[in-house]
Amino acid sequence: MRIILLLLGVFWLQAVLGQSGEIHLQKQILLARDQVMPALVHVEPVIQIFSRGEKQHTLVTGSGVIFSREGYVLTNHHVAANATKVWCTLSNKQRITATVVGSDQSTDIAVLKLNLEELEDPNVPFARLGDSDSLEVGQIVLALGSPLGLSRSVSMGVVSSIDRYFPNRGSMVSPYNLWIQTDAAINPGNSGGPLINLAGDVVGINARAVFFAENLGFAIPINLVKEIAGEIIEGSSVKRAWIGCDFQEIQDLREYLDKPAFEGALVANVEENSPAAKAGLQPGDVLQQIGDTPVNAVYEEDLPAIRKVIAGLPIGEKTPIQVWRSDQKLRLNLTAIEEPFKDDPEFEAAAWGMVIKGLAWHIYRVQMLPDFQGVYVTSVKPGGPSDLSSIRNGDVIRKINGRSIAGDSDFKEVYASLQKNEAPVYLEMIRNGYPYFAVLKGTMTP
Repeated sequence: MRIILLLLGVFWLQAVLGQSGEIHLQKQILLARDQVMPALVHVEPVIQIFSRGEKQHTLVTGSGVIFSREGYVLTNHHVAANATKVWCTLSNKQRITATVVGSDQSTDIAVLKLNLEELEDPNVPFARLGDSDSLEVGQIVLALGSPLGLSRSVSMGVVSSIDRYFPNRGSMVSPYNLWIQTDAAINPGNSGGPLINLAGDVVGINARAVFFAENLGFAIPINLVKEIAGEIIEGSSVKRAWIGCDFQEIQDLREYLDKPAFEGALVANVEENSPAAKAGLQPGDVLQQIGDTPVNAVYEEDLPAIRKVIAGLPIGEKTPIQVWRSDQKLRLNLTAIEEPFKDDPEFEAAAWGMVIKGLAWHIYRVQMLPDFQGVYVTSVKPGGPSDLSSIRNGDVIRKINGRSIAGDSDFKEVYASLQKNEAPVYLEMIRNGYPYFAVLKGTMTP
């Protein structure tokens, strides 16, 4: 009888403690929610796009979080990029406009600034940014946002991974990111919303979900977000150094060489005429040191940190590097340049019936360009001068009337001087990797 009573007492104690634990967890969740929910923003950018040479506007939705009393808002680049106007709905249901301070495609971070003068009370609530390095696998987190346009939703899950790596392909372009993976539901519209811990600290910015998978979402670590947002606020853009080579991890090479302690990053590809090529780097080399910084990528998760070191090199200055090649150590001098591929907005050359954009990485690769000069055609208006001159999407314009076009600023300058000129315009281009020439005759009325 005593044993039975003892067992019943144990079961009763477990039930009480279990119920107490559930109540405590529930209170933590509600407290964390209440700390951040007032700073949650429903973001509606009006995006400018071009189709067949025609300018169009479309309204998209996303989320954001206010992180300063000045009204700065964190969201994703893929939410706010190319926005001509941004509407933000605050927690008190007030709808005001915001300005895009800047955005960074390589990390998918954008910063908005609320136009607080539109509010009677400019004192807006803001969230506290935490420390993503303190996250642990299995930790409970909440994802806040506006999924599928449904305002102010909360989903709960755990951190599945703190260092998920994605190669640069498809929409997951993230050369400098290791992602926080969570099973908290993240859906379209959640993008840009905060991922928070139970202390109410923002530990990530929700960015991606894998569709047709069950609650498989990814957030950008807040420590990286804080770094990029600070650069954007200070200068409206993020400038990075670039050397023009790709890297691989060396785990397999270690086994092949039978050198378990071998360190470095395997050089997988070197772009023609890039700073890396000019310094003498070759595919198959192992980069072991940049300046005074040792380099080691045993696993692919180590690659983003190496790219960040390279991105921070002084532009236009020589940096010594150490390379392993055929069992010998070489010292080379590398002079980085500013990253030539940027996600600047498209420019409509209406009088010529075309839309252009600064050179992009995929165009550089597809067109097998010898350098990083030129702009490419993204859209052609049917029946316009460009269409009649057989100019196509993807053509890279290298010269106009004999003048070299280094980028979109050169194109805009030349276009401004020629758009009202009825004289023919001679374009030197590259199409499918080969030279191509076209003459624009006449102009359209913008």
